[in-house]
Amino acid sequence: MSLVRPQVAPPRPWTYPVAAEHLMGNGVRVLAHDLPGQYVLSLRVVVPTALSAEPPGKEGIAAMTARLLDEGTSAHDAEAFAELMERRGMVLGAGVSDGGLLVDVDVPKRHLETAAGLVREAVADAIFPETEVRRILRNRLAEIEQERASASHRAAKELARTLWAPGERAALPTGGTRETVGALTRDDLVEFHATSVGPQGATVVVAGDLTGVPVAEVLEGTLGTWSAPRHRQVPPPAAPVPAPDAARVVVVDRPDSVQTEISVGRPGPDRSTPHGWAPHPVISFVLGGSPSARIDAVLREEKGYTYGIRSAFRPRVAGGSFVTAGSVRSEVTGEAVEILLTILDGAARAGFTDDELRAGVDYVAKTAPGRYATADAVADETAALALERLPLDFTTRTLRALPGLTRDDLDAAYRRVARGEWTVVLVGDAGTIVPALEGRVAGPVVTVDL
Repeated sequence: MSLVRPQVAPPRPWTYPVAAEHLMGNGVRVLAHDLPGQYVLSLRVVVPTALSAEPPGKEGIAAMTARLLDEGTSAHDAEAFAELMERRGMVLGAGVSDGGLLVDVDVPKRHLETAAGLVREAVADAIFPETEVRRILRNRLAEIEQERASASHRAAKELARTLWAPGERAALPTGGTRETVGALTRDDLVEFHATSVGPQGATVVVAGDLTGVPVAEVLEGTLGTWSAPRHRQVPPPAAPVPAPDAARVVVVDRPDSVQTEISVGRPGPDRSTPHGWAPHPVISFVLGGSPSARIDAVLREEKGYTYGIRSAFRPRVAGGSFVTAGSVRSEVTGEAVEILLTILDGAARAGFTDDELRAGVDYVAKTAPGRYATADAVADETAALALERLPLDFTTRTLRALPGLTRDDLDAAYRRVARGEWTVVLVGDAGTIVPALEGRVAGPVVTVDL
């Protein structure tokens, strides 16, 4: 008996989960994803609080405010708050990005009301105990010192400082600097919280198995009672302005380092670009998104200089960047940088191939169901859409656009970014690196201390 191999049909188009939407009495928007079988619910609260609105000289105050939201409220001190979360199997976190504050909670379905109530306490009634404020600020100052010891952190910090113009918030770390964090007081945090964290423009996202859960009723009775009389909503952030001298090489001296951390960047688009977002994740994959991408094919597989170097577009709420980052052995830094820049510039000159287009489109499109297979992944994406003021069908429309992309689409999208002028940051032994760069890079080379 002969066996006939079955034909493998292409997968059917996949649609990002649709959210039910309604507006609560206090004006907070609710987006609810019913995902059968996902019994741990993911709750997100998004407050549009632009980092650019932080008081000058107090950069990092938004991040410190986020860290202190669960360190004591008017109803529960820090210990009681943590104990209540633990008893209900909850995990709560809070952080900030360039465009807003995000509070996230994962909780068993039956405890959604408790979770939503505690989140309301955190955003509305945090009391910022003096002892906790001092502890959190000390921790952040210690983190800053630890980050100096991490080559990747130091490279990212220097890249931002070099890429963006002086005075731009994007040029400073999200969590602030030693000087700005060291200047913060409890009064500063209380004032920032009162004026910058409130329900105006806020969005609540809940994702998971909502069968039998009265979501609207639960949220109206908890986060729907959230008020902040002094809250003032700030304008959306503007795209950061690039530095006029961004096209240069900065070497951060790390004496006797056996590796060099490389970061190469250019300003890039945000996801609302009028040209369409679909080409950008494909380009990221083709250039530096996998071990088979162009960069690793040469620097890892052919040369053996690195364990891996990755490229990606990094959209902000407004504007963004295109960054290539990784590490190489110190003694091959000069040649590795020359090869890397040749690959990045060569893609702009010669464009991409049909095989690369097909591989990139297949990867981005066909892995989407796996990327959004869990409630927390869906909640995170929808929270990002709300923060970036994108339509709820944005993810589906982007995926639908992928099969229709052409090489010209990829080439045009990349050439809008890659113009031959790169910000290059190298963290390593300057005594080895600087002589090796001679004749290999264009533009000035500046050395700074670690």
